[in-house]
Amino acid sequence: MSNIRITKQFSFETGHALYGYDGKCKNVHGHSYKLSVTVIGKPITNRNDVKFGMVIDFSDLKKIVKEEIVDQFDHATVFNETTPHVELAQELKNRGHHVILVDYQPTSENMVVDFAERIIGRLPAGITLFSLKLQETESSFAEWFASDNL
Repeated sequence: MSNIRITKQFSFETGHALYGYDGKCKNVHGHSYKLSVTVIGKPITNRNDVKFGMVIDFSDLKKIVKEEIVDQFDHATVFNETTPHVELAQELKNRGHHVILVDYQPTSENMVVDFAERIIGRLPAGITLFSLKLQETESSFAEWFASDNL
C-alpha cells in the first residue's frame, strides 16, 4: 500500500511582540494565522474498520490540532517568558486577557517548531507529521518538514 499525505488547514488569531527586535514587530500586534498540517501514512486496509481507506479521519486530525494549538493560541497574546515582556504579560493577565508565555522568541519560525512538537506527541501509531506551514501574512510563512529534522 502506498504512503499518502493528507492536509488539513486551520485559522486562528494571535497577538505577539518580539522583544529586542529592531523593527515594527517589537510592538504588540496580531496576525490572522493560517496553519496547514500535513501527515503521512498508509490508508487503513481492513474492510471492517469504519475508517477503511483513510490515513486518518480528518475529524481526528482536527481534534488534535484544535486541542493542541487552535484552542490555546486563538485570541491569545504570546510573549517570550525570558524578557521584560513578562511584566506586560502579568498586567494583561490581571485584566483578564489570555496570555501565553513561551521559552522562545514568538516568531513564526519558532512557533512552527513548537506546533510540530505538540502535534507529533498526539498522532496515532502509523501516522507521521510530514510538514507544517504557518502563514503569518498573505505573503509570509514558515515551514517545518520532518525530513529536515531527522
